[in-house]
Amino acid sequence: MLEFVRDLSVADWIGGRLAPWKEWSLGMIVPRGYEAYARILHPPALSDGTPTTWARVSAMSGYEPHPLMQWEMAGADWPGTEPYVGSLESEPLTVLADALSAYTRGWCFFALWEGFGWMHGSPSIGFTDGRRVPPAFAPDVMSGPRLRLPGRDYLLFRGQLPDLLHLGWTYAGGTEDLQSPNLMWPADKSWFVATEIDFDSTIVGGSEELVDSVLAADGLEAFQVDVSDRLDRPPLRKA
Repeated sequence: MLEFVRDLSVADWIGGRLAPWKEWSLGMIVPRGYEAYARILHPPALSDGTPTTWARVSAMSGYEPHPLMQWEMAGADWPGTEPYVGSLESEPLTVLADALSAYTRGWCFFALWEGFGWMHGSPSIGFTDGRRVPPAFAPDVMSGPRLRLPGRDYLLFRGQLPDLLHLGWTYAGGTEDLQSPNLMWPADKSWFVATEIDFDSTIVGGSEELVDSVLAADGLEAFQVDVSDRLDRPPLRKA
């Protein structure tokens, strides 16, 4: 369903619109120049595995939810599962895809960070049942060209928007897991989604109408942000 992209000129527009690497503004990972931006918080879970929200966790730790809140403060002493870092889980990813679908025509591009161990198979990842895990992609893909952006290199694929729900890998025992694209955008560049490998949130840039749709989507915990906002030193807000 996915086509490996060798002509990386389709991504030439991205690098010049990114903020300097390690500035830690949101513009470091999502291109500047869109009308509006949203930050989607990856969901934590209760001790029984039930997904919950940062707002609920913040209330328990005595902090007021705000667009730039960080898990270290909001989730202090949280007894459940922390938000997943570097990937948006399948349920919120499905909701996001549905929100994006009204603003998407034709092809989309999906970029995956080249450093995931599962991508390279054994011995890059551990395995317990003695069976080797092959690389996730064919040899010509694994040896193919990389999309090189400040701080990260990616494999780039082309497909339809629903294909983003089929990216991931299979363990030696046959269990499958999902990896959301680290970068994705449609051919007309009308929106852009970035899930940085070290972030527990996903950033969306697009029109005001599109971002309003993301903010209003049932199943996403999202806040409007500015592309110049920083996540390394957010303000602390006591409830």
